[in-house]
Amino acid sequence: MAEFVVGPRLYSCWNCRNHVSLHDDIISKAFQGKNGRAFLFSHAMNVVLGTKEDRNLLTGLHTVADIYCGDCREILGWKYERAYEASQKYKEGKFILEKCKIVKENW
Repeated sequence: MAEFVVGPRLYSCWNCRNHVSLHDDIISKAFQGKNGRAFLFSHAMNVVLGTKEDRNLLTGLHTVADIYCGDCREILGWKYERAYEASQKYKEGKFILEKCKIVKENW
């Protein structure tokens, strides 16, 4: 009888299938990205950070850096570097991955 090893549930870049985050690292699915629904993750992997810039988002002013797939350089979302409002500080160091830019793996 064959045994199957089930790995962690992952999210990958929709374009090249590079693994970019673990399902267990989702903090919230109730976020809005540039292109629709987005997820807030505590960690991301195999991504490249762009230049930091101040952006006015739905919840106020934040310093963010776009994140790109480490393989194909597709833009996937952004990283919160700084939140200017006290109620938004929990986002600092966290990652937004847009739902339309990622696909599920090992589900």
